[in-house]
Amino acid sequence: MPYPSLSSSSRKMVVATAVVVLLLTLCFDVSSAATSSTSTAYRKATEKQLRFRGNGEFKILQVADMHYADGKSTPCQDVYPSQLPSCSDLNTTAFVLRLIKAEKPDLIVFTGDNIFGFDATDAEKSLNAAFAAAIASKLPWAAVLGNHDQESTLSREGVMKHIVGMEHTLSQLNPSEAHVIDGFGNYNIEIGGVEGSLFQNKSVFNLYFLDSGDYSTVPAIPGYGWIKPSQQVWFQRTSMKLRKAYMSKPQPQKAAAPGLAYFHIPLPEFSSFNSSNYKGVKQEGISSASVNSGFFTTMVEAGDVKALFTGHDHLNDFCGELSGINMCYAGGFGYHAYGKAGWSRRARVVVANLEKTDKGGNWGAVKSIKTWKRLDDQHLTAIDAQVLWTKPSTGKRRKRHFGGF
Repeated sequence: MPYPSLSSSSRKMVVATAVVVLLLTLCFDVSSAATSSTSTAYRKATEKQLRFRGNGEFKILQVADMHYADGKSTPCQDVYPSQLPSCSDLNTTAFVLRLIKAEKPDLIVFTGDNIFGFDATDAEKSLNAAFAAAIASKLPWAAVLGNHDQESTLSREGVMKHIVGMEHTLSQLNPSEAHVIDGFGNYNIEIGGVEGSLFQNKSVFNLYFLDSGDYSTVPAIPGYGWIKPSQQVWFQRTSMKLRKAYMSKPQPQKAAAPGLAYFHIPLPEFSSFNSSNYKGVKQEGISSASVNSGFFTTMVEAGDVKALFTGHDHLNDFCGELSGINMCYAGGFGYHAYGKAGWSRRARVVVANLEKTDKGGNWGAVKSIKTWKRLDDQHLTAIDAQVLWTKPSTGKRRKRHFGGF
């Protein structure tokens, strides 16, 4: 069990949930819900544009580093000895289910190391099981790759192709307009305004997903991978296109719609923070690439990304702001991933809220972006709530007078 302080009744509920999850997993293993032709056709037939709810809210649940392997037979890492006999991958899936029920997100985002390839006997079965809870919820979801997803029986491209073929996913292999681009799983998702509002045909909130690679392929450069120039060119072009559309009729706006970026490996700029300028905890070093590819500067220049979210370093869960962009870890989620006994597994929630316009109380542009984390404890405790961004005031500024002038 994921937490030692549960009552006997709560413990039974967790066990029951794990049994249900196991059945779900077996169903997906047998029926192969991720067969590419059937699922892709299903998705095309049922897919619709994501948009803000009628209450002006859009909520994203970020799940980082599930490290799923072979299900019930896969042991947990870094938990108390008393937890080991009953702890497995099923605890990871039970946590996903609890979060979906509690938060009711509009989109679930998985930010890499979805499976732990070295311990996954069959990559397809492990992927099916890892995403089974999201698929069963019938909620839209998206995923990017980490540095361990390709270490089983599928190549990196094969893993992403399998994910793209699964039900209810909005994941893409790569953008169709980018003829040459590094990696697999570079794409964007546009979130429309409230249906029936003046912004219903505009993307008021933009999400970017990028493949941060696995390991360096340059012999002279050791360590992890990074976001390459071809990916940055695609990002720049996409950002420019979205900004132009948002600032054009109907309802032309004076600035770009806010955006978020999701990828696995943290940028070197995460090392800029200390305990005085971030919220959350930093319990290990920043495992970024050993070179700086300049992607942070690229985002600052584009001007629309207000926050970025990564995984990779499981014992870090902080957010810090640099040059107008909040950089946030989600914290370790999976029970087969390394962690820290007594330090709860966790996930990050992000909520964007729209502003009310002066025209009949209609919903307008994004007003604010907030975040918090949920712990896998008895009460799914929410911690570290903070505002990541608020729309600048458009009111007229009063002239300042100096010395009677």
